[in-house]
Amino acid sequence: MTAASRYWHTLRHLKPVQIYGRAWFRLRRPTPDLRPAPLRRAPAAPWVQPARRQPSLLGPQCFRFLNATRELDEGGWDDPAVEKLWRYHLHYFDDLNAWDGSSRRDWHELLLMRWVAENPPGSGTGWEPYPTSLRIANWIKWALAGNALSPDCLHSLAVQVRQLERRLEWHLLGNHLFANAKALVFAGFFFTGEEAQRWRASGMNILQQQLPEQILADGGHFERSTMYHALALEDVLDLINLHVAYGEVLPNTWREAGTRMLGWLQAMCHPDGEIALFNDAAIGIAPAPAELARYAKDLGLVSADSSLTHLRHLDGSGYVRAEVSDAVLLADVAPIGPDYLPGHAHADTLSFELSLFGQRLIVNGGTSRYGLGSEREAERGTPAHSTVTVDGQDSSEVWSGFRVARRARPFDLHLEQTREGHRVTCAHDGYTRLPGRPVHRREWHLRPGSLSVTDRVEGGYGEAQARYHLHPDVGCDVDADGSGGTLRVSGSHSVRWELSGGEAGLEASVYCPEFGRRVPTRCLTIAFRGAAEARLSLAWHAPG
Repeated sequence: MTAASRYWHTLRHLKPVQIYGRAWFRLRRPTPDLRPAPLRRAPAAPWVQPARRQPSLLGPQCFRFLNATRELDEGGWDDPAVEKLWRYHLHYFDDLNAWDGSSRRDWHELLLMRWVAENPPGSGTGWEPYPTSLRIANWIKWALAGNALSPDCLHSLAVQVRQLERRLEWHLLGNHLFANAKALVFAGFFFTGEEAQRWRASGMNILQQQLPEQILADGGHFERSTMYHALALEDVLDLINLHVAYGEVLPNTWREAGTRMLGWLQAMCHPDGEIALFNDAAIGIAPAPAELARYAKDLGLVSADSSLTHLRHLDGSGYVRAEVSDAVLLADVAPIGPDYLPGHAHADTLSFELSLFGQRLIVNGGTSRYGLGSEREAERGTPAHSTVTVDGQDSSEVWSGFRVARRARPFDLHLEQTREGHRVTCAHDGYTRLPGRPVHRREWHLRPGSLSVTDRVEGGYGEAQARYHLHPDVGCDVDADGSGGTLRVSGSHSVRWELSGGEAGLEASVYCPEFGRRVPTRCLTIAFRGAAEARLSLAWHAPG
């Protein structure tokens, strides 16, 4: 594929605002508005404890983000030697509202003052719109919880909001624009006067337009990432909390959306309580699902799907959850995301994850890196997921960190629920760009005590390879002839596996459940050609 073709297949899906908005964003450099801050507005009701993350402030100036620990004095707030995502987190101030934050209040107060003193208005990473948006919301949430922002911090907060108002990320859209608008609304409630009313109106206009677009009918976030869905749910809950605290009426659609989002998140979690890893997803970035559920409950929201069905199709976003006894299967039969915004997509179509006896057994590779580089490219590629590659190609053409050219589209989805279990079949066209126009078809058949996964590639191709990435805690023994073996799960559980229809293999792999964390593991493979079907059969029983 030529560079020109790759750019064409990437750019042709963009909205006009993403193209001219990028030029506008780069050229416009507004001078910071340093006028005094508006007066504060007193809330009318108590602020509900928001969702808490794990602490990231380990000492007065010691931070831990993305599994990397650094002292602030080592390089300051914007050390170019530190990856940008880590620097972004440094400027979020998430720790203000983290677990047991009150015990670190003295540290927080000093850091707030230090940030104001050492980050001149409009200068550096901390003043980019996205970290500015998250910081505005976090400072205001901290203040609404009963903490005092100093006069210098209040002035800085107003300057930050004014700068953000003139730097909205229309060229990025998605979660970035949503976070920008949320920050404007928070500031519009927190302060009084005409300026604050403008912030609030501007933010609410964006949110009212974006909410029905970004939250799908089944409650899922339109970027199809479990992690970004959890972050979006936190945003919606924070906005509900804000309206309640100030005695303002929020449209019913917001509470209804929060309820649907809570149900979707519940359906996309493993029995261990954490998210499945589809598209860009890592544990520990968003608050834990249980903490989001607690927050929602405190706000009066309860998921309508508190008892999950045994076979559930999340038809708006395109995922399937199937449960039989001790097994939970989560399957990706979804488009990779909105055509104009695939930046967090992986080439993971028809991948799946499986938990058994409460432990993850088969997984996707996860996400440990953002930005550019070989690790990021590999983590987005099809071989890092429990699905099928054809002729060594990715099912969707992911490239350059956050871009996608030609992308896979699922079709022919069928779900069948019987007394004997659940059968899910689906195909995708991601490989039809190759010579021979091959189509990948997959069937999952989950029954009490067994799962079979059958792959077939129709059309002309050289070789296909099905991969099944094993969780690092799962041991694997292989029979002498290589056609089967045993998986050792937690406790005294074991699973018999057999491969058929191709040549079996066992290769090294990497599991990335968190940013900055890459854990060695292994991957079962089946290479097959021509009209052959490749099948993985698992069988298990609970010990008596």
